[in-house]
Amino acid sequence: MRVGIYGCGAMGTVLGAYLSRAGLDIELIDIYEEHVNKLNRDGATLVGFDQWTTPVKAVLPSGMDGIYDLIILFCKQTANNQAFAIIKQHIDRNSSILTLQNGYPEPSLVEWFGDQQTLGGTTIWGATFVGPGVSEVTEPLSAKPELFEVGTISGEINERVRKVANILEKMGPTQITTNLVASRWTKLILNSSMSGMSAALGCTFGQVLDSEEAMAYLGKIGAEAGRVSTAAGQHLAPIFGSDLNSILKGDQDVRAEWIKWVRSAYKNLRAAKASMLQDLEKGRLTEVDMINGFLCDQGRKHGVPTPVNHSVVEIVHGIETGKYPLAATNLQYFKG
Repeated sequence: MRVGIYGCGAMGTVLGAYLSRAGLDIELIDIYEEHVNKLNRDGATLVGFDQWTTPVKAVLPSGMDGIYDLIILFCKQTANNQAFAIIKQHIDRNSSILTLQNGYPEPSLVEWFGDQQTLGGTTIWGATFVGPGVSEVTEPLSAKPELFEVGTISGEINERVRKVANILEKMGPTQITTNLVASRWTKLILNSSMSGMSAALGCTFGQVLDSEEAMAYLGKIGAEAGRVSTAAGQHLAPIFGSDLNSILKGDQDVRAEWIKWVRSAYKNLRAAKASMLQDLEKGRLTEVDMINGFLCDQGRKHGVPTPVNHSVVEIVHGIETGKYPLAATNLQYFKG
């Protein structure tokens, strides 16, 4: 299969390096010309918990040619409309499009490509973009029982999703799910909690974990997400061996349990930064509207207040526009 990874920042570069090293026909596609040139000249270099370099083929979107059997989307959702228009020129009815993006982007893909060609998935590992040609792996991948979960919106396990799972297995353990939407909601809640706080406060996951005040707000984010998912009738998929429904959907105050769970789940990810924070550091717009903002939208739809998630959205947009600094002092602007 001819595979293109569209959007090769931190995560896309790592996946592209692994699949290229495994001998697959892979193209890393990115708009960052210096990054593309560096990848072609020196290969993809991984640092951190992985330390190796492998040759890769990289192109700008304008350099895409012909038809791809599979496009893996790793760009920001903020770039989707432009990306979709380009991708549409390089697929046919036999091609599949897999989104591994944050949030819940599958409905927008269905609008462009149809439900048969659209596949979705979640990534259960982390990376940080260091610079052109270089990504840092921020956790020991070989120790993780699962790196990817993929599926169809309908839940059908078909030949398309099996082929995608076999490709991702070249990097590490991949699970085919029959409830992709539940997996998406689970990942959304994780991202809204730790990634939302990391971006709003301009700090690493470890710095969030070390701040009692930040963790108190993180507990409230989880509690809001639990109430929203309950009101929406949305089941949550298990992750890391834990049933988040039992943690976040109880009748009692769930904040303490959520804080306890997050401390355990993220204890080995202290050096990691949210991808939204990496965008803020580069002066780029973030996906906060597709993460914390998604929970706010669902809350409004179902009559559930989400003041802390709204605070994250407001603060991150404030950082984007220069209203707020990229600093932990933004805790003073939280409400709820």
